[in-house]
Amino acid sequence: MPLPGVCLNILEARHKQDGYGCFANPEKFLRQDFQELKQYCVIRGVRFIDKMFPPDGNSIGEGLLSPSDMARVVWLRPAKIAPNPSFILDGISRFDFGQGILGNCWFLASIGALTFQNAVLGQVVPIEQTFDENYCGLFHFRFWRFGKWVDVVIDDKLPTINGRLIFVHSKDQNEFWPALLEKAYAKVCGSYSDMSTGTPSEAMVDFTGGVHMCIKLSDPPPNLWDLMFRAGQYKSLIGCGTPQGETTANTVLPNGLVQGHAYTITGVKQMISKGKVVNLVRLWNPWGKGEWNGDWSDRSSLWKTVSAEDRNLCLSVADDGEFWMSLEDFCKFYEDLDICSLSPDFIDGNSSHRWKTSFYEGRWVAGTTAGGCINNRDSFWTNPQYRVKIEGEHSGKDGEKNMLVSLMQKPDKRHRRLIKTLHIGFSVYKVTENYKAQRGKFPASFFSSHAPVAQTKLFMNAREVMEFFMLKPGEYLIVPSTFNRNETASFILIIHSKAEAHGFENSGDLQHEPVGKLEKITNVTDDENKKNLFRQYSDKYEEVDAELLQNLLNENILKGDLKTGGFSVDACRSMVALMDTSITGKLNSNEFVHLWKKIVKFKDIFFLTDVSRTGTLSLSELRNAIGASGMRISDDMLNLMALRYGASSGHMTLESFISLILRLDCMNKIYKKLSDGKSMSLRESEWIYISMYT
Repeated sequence: MPLPGVCLNILEARHKQDGYGCFANPEKFLRQDFQELKQYCVIRGVRFIDKMFPPDGNSIGEGLLSPSDMARVVWLRPAKIAPNPSFILDGISRFDFGQGILGNCWFLASIGALTFQNAVLGQVVPIEQTFDENYCGLFHFRFWRFGKWVDVVIDDKLPTINGRLIFVHSKDQNEFWPALLEKAYAKVCGSYSDMSTGTPSEAMVDFTGGVHMCIKLSDPPPNLWDLMFRAGQYKSLIGCGTPQGETTANTVLPNGLVQGHAYTITGVKQMISKGKVVNLVRLWNPWGKGEWNGDWSDRSSLWKTVSAEDRNLCLSVADDGEFWMSLEDFCKFYEDLDICSLSPDFIDGNSSHRWKTSFYEGRWVAGTTAGGCINNRDSFWTNPQYRVKIEGEHSGKDGEKNMLVSLMQKPDKRHRRLIKTLHIGFSVYKVTENYKAQRGKFPASFFSSHAPVAQTKLFMNAREVMEFFMLKPGEYLIVPSTFNRNETASFILIIHSKAEAHGFENSGDLQHEPVGKLEKITNVTDDENKKNLFRQYSDKYEEVDAELLQNLLNENILKGDLKTGGFSVDACRSMVALMDTSITGKLNSNEFVHLWKKIVKFKDIFFLTDVSRTGTLSLSELRNAIGASGMRISDDMLNLMALRYGASSGHMTLESFISLILRLDCMNKIYKKLSDGKSMSLRESEWIYISMYT
């Protein structure tokens, strides 16, 4: 039986603190250890077959091949496809490979960019792999996936029809690194068919784990050329795409460009033409053919206007998919420019001043922390909040940007095609002097009286959104959100800052809205009357077990207040275990009176915070109810409680609330008694003892 998710989350957080998931110590994807598998296969003299991504139709996926073609697929190892298979032949180049039947030009464009940066390439493709010494049909690759590096193991069985590769293939039939890299990425995505559509930036981010900047070429920054030139110098991967046409088909236009297609930028160059400086961009079509035929194309007469040296250095007349065009035409005919770099230092090119990066993981949960955009005035404040302090002094330079903030959705599905991306964005607020003493979440009143100083221009249905802006030194609040409220998803917030910046997630000391004053109940019944009622239900030893307690609560103490049939026997067993100081499985009269007082207190809190008067708590009302009980919890804990005790309707009954709050109260007290205030150490028998009977 697999471990519960909460346990896995704790382990993951601890591993991350220990460096697990960094490039030097990547996570083993699907718990497959390359070294252990290699040793096993070599010692036993067997060829590896990957049971986690088996050579069958499930790994190809749905919709790519017709049933008749699927029946013809044979999975072959490279030695059965080519006479002298090699992992790499004569180095790695963008001209090594061509696209197969899979519509993943976005991925191949990213590989094309990868071939220009040996340092980045070595991160993704361990180039020491061969088909010679200790070959056992086992290979591995590394990708950055949503905050951590993963090492992905594959076998080398590749899908073929009539002995020919059906997906990416090398120009030299003996070279196999492109096909194996594609297979590893298909495994990460879920199947080959899960790679059928995408954007170059997605794969480029997965290759670098670094900073991603997206530029809309319809409104380029004035320093676009300088930015592209620096990006090439700072080990960046650069891709772009053409606008989609009237259909989803990749239509070839009269100018040679393909609509809705991904390209790689393979170079930038300044030249003198007719006495004037021209900025040229070199692009590559991952189809390996099909080129621009306008100004500065392979056969353009403009090449006669530059020096022989520049012409010999740059011009190559061949239908290999690579061509030059002017920066002006590039901005005219292309839609997006994506730059992915190992570090953000390319942004300003100031080698003496390193940019800093901070990284936060969070989650929007319907009903508790999914407040939607600022249009939802009453719930926007419930979104996750991140408080950031920017140190130093303002440079004073007009227009100088010092912050790049990225918000990325983190999927919860194994298969990429099943992932539903939401419309996401973020807003940045200045923490004014009168709010600097605020602890915990900033309330709705803050957002109704403060306008954002920076924000995403649009909420986009995309894996990642980002903004590049200027913030002066001071304290700020960053609020990531979905456009609509009550949409559940996980996310990663990445803050790149030129100045020193310190931040933290802001819900740890959870504040709650005022809920009215609880009156101390003294006129309902006194302790002796409670004990008299207790004796009417207790056994001859004046004790009650879970069944008797169930009758007491449902038929007397909470009669008329319960909406859904009252407490179950199991809920009452849990209460007995929480209050049973003598460990008898029963409550005596003193323990019962103590429980009764707590139940009455929590019942009053329940009805005070049920402002909608529905007889249930919405999950936003739950936040206030827990705060009114005197306890402080983080957003993460609030989300867990909503999942564990809330109904599918997004509301919580009185019975569920009392069960929740009794347990939370008890576990808080246990921790305080057995810990030093920071951590707790228990022997195995003690841990089992507490966890099985509380």
